[in-house]
Amino acid sequence: MLTTVREQATGLTKDQRNAFVAAYLGWAMDAFDYFLVVLVYSEIADDFHVSLTDMAFLTTATLVMRPVGAFVFGMWADRRGRRTPLMVDVVFYSIVGFACAFAPNYTVLLVLRLLYGIGMGGEWGLGAALAMEKIPAERRGFWSGLLQSGYSLGYLLAAVAFFVIEPAFGWRGLFAFSLVPALVALWVRTRVEESEVWERSVKLNRTPAYQVFRNPAVLKRFVYLVALMTAFNWMSHGTQDIYPTFVKKGLGLSPDTSIAIAVVYNIGAIIGGALLGAFSERLGRRRTIMIAAAGGLVVVPFFVLSTTVGWLMLSSFLMQMCVQGAWGVIPAHLTEMSPDAIRGFYPGVTYQLGNLIAALNLPIQEALAERHGYPAAMTWTVVPALAVVIVLSAVGKEAKGIRFGTPGGPSEGAGTQGGPPPSTAAADSA
Repeated sequence: MLTTVREQATGLTKDQRNAFVAAYLGWAMDAFDYFLVVLVYSEIADDFHVSLTDMAFLTTATLVMRPVGAFVFGMWADRRGRRTPLMVDVVFYSIVGFACAFAPNYTVLLVLRLLYGIGMGGEWGLGAALAMEKIPAERRGFWSGLLQSGYSLGYLLAAVAFFVIEPAFGWRGLFAFSLVPALVALWVRTRVEESEVWERSVKLNRTPAYQVFRNPAVLKRFVYLVALMTAFNWMSHGTQDIYPTFVKKGLGLSPDTSIAIAVVYNIGAIIGGALLGAFSERLGRRRTIMIAAAGGLVVVPFFVLSTTVGWLMLSSFLMQMCVQGAWGVIPAHLTEMSPDAIRGFYPGVTYQLGNLIAALNLPIQEALAERHGYPAAMTWTVVPALAVVIVLSAVGKEAKGIRFGTPGGPSEGAGTQGGPPPSTAAADSA
């Protein structure tokens, strides 16, 4: 196991490392700001005198706008390169996140979270495209898992910031602090060179996006990936967004205990993403996802029925190790399934459209919890999502190890069942 990870984790050039760090920090800071709301939305609800169900729509607002950001910044990145759109995006979401600290009421905060969703939606697709285009094909699995774990690191940092900042400065102080780490990510981005794959693809293929989508295989695969990402987002948000409130409101444990549990399960998420991402190079992308989701199904009873701190930590650690282990495959999987001409647009938009469809997850869980309790709310939403992830992965395709930016590559629609890198693209790429 450790040998597999070590083999993939070494051998990057300075530029490849910088590109990865830039994408990783950008995604981590996105998640940091997103999960600030999750951690304190009961406190914000008390300040603004609104219900928890209403507060849940703050996260929904962010999720709803993420496809807009993925579309706008993705189209820009496919035309002008990855670096500049990424830097503009991080500045935009940093300013909006900082402004949340000064929201005078619920309505203004809701509008700011809508705007923040645009920045968050733009970051993932561009960061994943830049990092995966620079990482050698045979090492994508590990770095894909590590990249996606930036989301968990952001959640972990938000939990730590809650411990340190919230007692002294309240929830507004948390949002004010969110400007600092985002600026660090922006500084790293200035040290990254443009994607050579994009530059090469522009020379080989200047096909507009709308013409690429005229290929039935590309369109068919797009619809399939949106469905897959819907299930994935329902799975992750279903196991994360309501969990701190379940621990505090459902079980009556202290906010500090809730955050401590969040720290533990995000460590599990980081470990799961890196390990299973690395093993997807041997097992294949789809098989790894199915194994991780099946593991999540086994953990569900312990995850929803535990009541003591020890069992809550263990079950949530294992659940997030499985859930984010499956997610660790996704940056490599989506970029490998993307046509060269629209790789800035394609992964991010499929991901974020899935987020859009899954955006009602938290309000639905809160409504179910009010009537039937938190264990039932989580079970009824998480189990179907895990099952659908398994089924969709089983019937799908993958293009593990495909070489980006080469004639006859994914620009014509990649998709194989796995195995060695294909020299040409298969037409039936769903």
